Amino acid sequence: MKYFPRNTIARILRSRGKQAFLKQLDATPIILDVGCGNNSPKRTKEVLPQAYYVGLDIGDYNNSTETLSFADEYVLCEPNVFASEITKLGSRFDAVISSHNIEHCDDREATLIAMAQSLKPSGSIFMSFPCEASVSFPKRSGTLNYYDDATHKFEPPSSIRVRQLLESEGVKIVYLNERYRPFILMLIGFFMEPLSMLKKRALIGTWALYGFETIIWGRKN
Repeated sequence: MKYFPRNTIARILRSRGKQAFLKQLDATPIILDVGCGNNSPKRTKEVLPQAYYVGLDIGDYNNSTETLSFADEYVLCEPNVFASEITKLGSRFDAVISSHNIEHCDDREATLIAMAQSLKPSGSIFMSFPCEASVSFPKRSGTLNYYDDATHKFEPPSSIRVRQLLESEGVKIVYLNERYRPFILMLIGFFMEPLSMLKKRALIGTWALYGFETIIWGRKN
């Protein structure tokens, strides 16, 4: 049986997810990854080995020394200067990734504006964050209800406000799904739901079953 890398499986199961977004970029983009934990430098370079990768975060979140070696630039900063650190990096990026980061930011609007301004003309942005409805989802470890994660700030981001801010900076929204529910993962989640309820833990497919994520793709005019 032919082996399928994890990133390939992710693209198949989540056709509008981060890995799918990366795959449709040119082969040598300059990428800014805003909130680059959970092995993101390595996983990004697995999809685009010739990319120039800049990671920005407030701490090392589940990134090993090996993982960080894939980053061409890696910036750590304090939360109160997060948006200004993005601005310092300049308007040089072909793509910006913000995967479950904006809900952790002290100043969401400043961060969103800085991300949009960091894009070159025709540059692309990917964003994912918990949907507004997640405040009413069941509480489970691994996060299903927005407030399960103590590091989430305020209330869930408003997709309407996110769209307004991006568009105010010349970013055209090419895809927006307030509750992303890819079919195969949703089906897996349906069959896994009894076990998820029993364990009180989000399992594979749980997010898709409930539509936990808002997904946005945009392009700078």
